[in-house]
Amino acid sequence: MRLLLVGAPGVGKGTQAKRLAAEFGVPHVSTGDMFRDAIRRDTPLGRQARVYIDQGSLVPDDLTFGLIEEKFSTSAGAADHGFILDGFPRTLPQAKSLDVLLDKIKAPLEAVVVLDISDDGVVERITGRRSCVGCGTPYHLRFRRPVQAGICDICQNPLVQRADDTEDKVRRRLEKYRVETQAIIPFYEAQGLVKRVDGSLAPDEVTRAIRATLGMS
Repeated sequence: MRLLLVGAPGVGKGTQAKRLAAEFGVPHVSTGDMFRDAIRRDTPLGRQARVYIDQGSLVPDDLTFGLIEEKFSTSAGAADHGFILDGFPRTLPQAKSLDVLLDKIKAPLEAVVVLDISDDGVVERITGRRSCVGCGTPYHLRFRRPVQAGICDICQNPLVQRADDTEDKVRRRLEKYRVETQAIIPFYEAQGLVKRVDGSLAPDEVTRAIRATLGMS
């Protein structure tokens, strides 16, 4: 399986990628995880990325692609065993560069699953997120409520909302997604790779829908 998941912020790409990767025994390739690992290991790319991340800026395309290229060039068997990409590519230039790299290692994408969701659905998902200040356990005001409102079930510490999970900031992120990332969908549609799934469903239903659209149900 060589799969790319695409969707708006908060639609659940990471959750679905982790589930599918575990089920099919393939690597989950997440640029966010890779940057955190590179920074932790203090690699040259990690040091460069840290500068942008510490400033709250997006890491430039060349650094992001350099990390992806390093991942595939050092991971034996990528062409044989497959992968699930999450969070990359996020721009059309990245998508085109990725195609060249995957052709080079003879591991082209087999499908691009687009998780569709309305803007209001994204706002509900993200603004409803909460996490425990003590143990970090995640909750959601609709999908995963704590037993006692505002209190962690595990350690009884308060639940808080991330500063960038407010409606105003979420809608700004959505606008950026429309300008940058949505442009990659027609690129993959022209290759006949795109399959669409209703991302507004509950996570278990989304997983079943992805499996069905890929012919794996």
